Amino acid sequence: MKYLCLVYSDESQVHKLNDQDCLAFDRSIRDSGHCIASEALEPVAMATTVRIRDGKTVIFDGPFAETKEQLAGFYLIEARDLNEAILLASKIPPATVGSIEVRPIRPIRESPRSAPK
Repeated sequence: MKYLCLVYSDESQVHKLNDQDCLAFDRSIRDSGHCIASEALEPVAMATTVRIRDGKTVIFDGPFAETKEQLAGFYLIEARDLNEAILLASKIPPATVGSIEVRPIRPIRESPRSAPK
């Protein structure tokens, strides 16, 4: 089963981590065959939020939500079950200064949902 591990951290804290620790974890999870994709994100100040309301596109600089922790990166992993996904997520280095949200991937192509009428 696929899980998305979203890495959240206060940007002032995540910069205290050594990128080499994150790269070492990345190598290990790729070597084990669990990692499908992973990337770090640029700081939230570089974000742009796009919304469509009443047919009009509205663009905002920065993220939509004002929060203490920002999305810093992600790992798309393959795991047997939620327990294995949590075990893998617990080893992601930024978990020491932030949090890792583990969310199952919904296979939309295989079983799309219809909007309620």
